[in-house]
Amino acid sequence: MTVAEKASTLRSLYAAPEILRVVNIWDSVSAKAVAALPETTALATAGHSIAATFGYADGQIPRDLMIDMVGIIAASTDLPVSADLDDAYGDAGETTRLAIGAGIVGANVEDRLKPLGESVAVVESIVKAAEAEGIPFALNARTDAFVRAGERPIDESIKDAIERGRAFLDAGATCVFIPGILNADVTTQLVDGIGRGKISVIGLPGALTASEYEALGVARISYGPMIQRVALTAVQDVATSLYADGVIPEGTRALN
Repeated sequence: MTVAEKASTLRSLYAAPEILRVVNIWDSVSAKAVAALPETTALATAGHSIAATFGYADGQIPRDLMIDMVGIIAASTDLPVSADLDDAYGDAGETTRLAIGAGIVGANVEDRLKPLGESVAVVESIVKAAEAEGIPFALNARTDAFVRAGERPIDESIKDAIERGRAFLDAGATCVFIPGILNADVTTQLVDGIGRGKISVIGLPGALTASEYEALGVARISYGPMIQRVALTAVQDVATSLYADGVIPEGTRALN
């Protein structure tokens, strides 16, 4: 598929009645391992995990290094790839152009609870840049209304997320990503306020299952850095076993 065709495919996955399940990856080999599964329809990168791979804190990795890695990931698969592009690095239009040039057909970009007008302008810049490239880019516009809420009441976070989500969709975003541990009641309020099939969530310990979110009208679920953490837990566990004179477990698969 061409880049434009991959972008159209990704947008159709957002629009499907089934929730889009994406298992976040961070390099070529993790991308290939997940892409090899028959259930995989698209890939999404985890910005936190890519930053950690290069020794950076989340959100601190330089743009050129991030673009290089997501480009390597995109080149490793025929599936559509959506990239976590942090806050778009201060130049949303150029970041989008570079990402598309690297083969990326969608993105998460976070608002970090900046003033609404500034955040909407970022969405508009991304949409405009993608249109200039002729790509139906799938923007999963993220609001940090919950994860940066501090001590404010949850009702205020819900109201803020709905206001921001509606504004992002009006500006051309495909979906609205609202990270946080969202229970059924909160999720229902968000879906009612923003729209069925327009909400994206993250699967964290204590959150609902993908099928439960699907029944509530959520469009996409991803898992952020949790997949890398599971992998690194396995690395530590097998290393501990080997230090104790263990052996490599039977059934270990060659995935590279």
